Amino acid sequence: MRETNQKVGRLIHRIRQERGLTQATFAHQLGTSQSAVNRIEHGKQNLSLETLGRISDVLNKQIISINSAVNLRIDGGHRLHGEITLKTSKNAAVALLCASLLNKGTTRLKRVAKIEEVNRIIEVLTSIGAHVRWVDESDLEIKVPARLNLDKINQEAARKTRAVIMMVGPLMHDYGEFKIPYAGGCEIGRRSVLPHIYGLEEFGTNIVAKNGHYNVNVRRRLPKRPVVLYESGDTVTENMIMAAARFDGETVIKMASANYAIQDLCFFLQKLGVKIDGIGSTTLTIHGVRDIKKSVTYSPSEDPVEAMTFISAAVTTDSSIIIRRAPIEFLELELLKLEKMGLQYRQSDTYKANNGHTNLADITIYRHNGKLKAPEEKLYGRPYPGLNIDNLPYFVPIVAVAKGRTLIHDWVYEDRALMYTEMKKIGVTLELADPHRVFIEGPTAWRATDVVTPSGLRPAVMLLIGMLAAPGVSMLRNVYTINRGYEDLADRLNSLGAHIEVIREA
Repeated sequence: MRETNQKVGRLIHRIRQERGLTQATFAHQLGTSQSAVNRIEHGKQNLSLETLGRISDVLNKQIISINSAVNLRIDGGHRLHGEITLKTSKNAAVALLCASLLNKGTTRLKRVAKIEEVNRIIEVLTSIGAHVRWVDESDLEIKVPARLNLDKINQEAARKTRAVIMMVGPLMHDYGEFKIPYAGGCEIGRRSVLPHIYGLEEFGTNIVAKNGHYNVNVRRRLPKRPVVLYESGDTVTENMIMAAARFDGETVIKMASANYAIQDLCFFLQKLGVKIDGIGSTTLTIHGVRDIKKSVTYSPSEDPVEAMTFISAAVTTDSSIIIRRAPIEFLELELLKLEKMGLQYRQSDTYKANNGHTNLADITIYRHNGKLKAPEEKLYGRPYPGLNIDNLPYFVPIVAVAKGRTLIHDWVYEDRALMYTEMKKIGVTLELADPHRVFIEGPTAWRATDVVTPSGLRPAVMLLIGMLAAPGVSMLRNVYTINRGYEDLADRLNSLGAHIEVIREA
């Protein structure tokens, strides 16, 4: 037993140092004393499964295989209250981590959300030779060596995230031939990589899918014409921006997404010396820099999808809460839809995010007392400007408490609307019209249930929100999917008055 404790202690010590945590800071986050941490790291303290689970949470790294699943026990039917401050954008963090490959200097990203999606990208970057460490609890420092070993890429981590395809844009500048594992992530339907392939062809990059990999061959060239995106998606726009960032000529990208993560990426690249005109529009003109080696610090803005998550939780449970630091320009249409349904809210004056560009506001959601009515027109997502595609699922529990019949059209993903049918298990009257459209009849008589978490991130959280409104005890099992996109969501909901218990199965 002592030998095992020593091995585990050494592992904890190494990971703590990699995360840039002092013993004192680690002890504070763990809720124990520095002397206890010292005993743990020297193998002088027996560790329970609960303690190991907590250590894994704080370090964002599974210490040993003690958990087959993490479940949530929700005691529903309670109203929320208080205020919550948003964390920074998950999608921006992932894009910025990929973009750090463009910089041969030191990149420091401030207040990065400690989520599984970020962890997977970090594992991919470190596997190929990048030096990544946590500094000051929530900052990430990335140093990219002169040469990476792309043959050593962590296949398992890469296949768990769709974002891995975005590494092609930055890597094509230094490597003539390499392989990237097929993208993974949420099982919400097959997302075509053709827009990436077609766009990168304009830069002299040829991608062939074969044997579970994207085989990339590069004959690097400045596009001779504007790069018109085959699909106006976020990740494909980011990939093209990074492909253009290290050409010293002019690249024009048309039909680009102007969403929040794209704007954060552009602001970051501007700090690296890249000139970008048209930020916030669908046409970007980029003058790149051939070689980038700078020490740069950047703070991504807060997450509008997380804001919509808490808005949905408040409306579904008929609660009044305050949401601090919401990126208001990426929520205006969602709030207008809710206003027309009968919701009352208040918005503060705007102020700037730490990136110096994004407008933030504090939003107060008021109780509706069951007076919401179904929207007169269908709800559907679209690339910005429009109702955010990732926000659309959070309207499912909202319209479920409204009077009347709502049509939700989720046209982007083949399978996500199918996951909406899980809401039937907690009482929602839902009719599946086809794989992309559902009709929801409200108001709902919520009921508690016991279900396995859907494999789609947004449908999983949507189900959790419904359980918050359902009187009685519900179980949501195996919530890894939720942890991909949210940091400490259960604890943060509990800070608003929710009753959620995290249960780990040994």
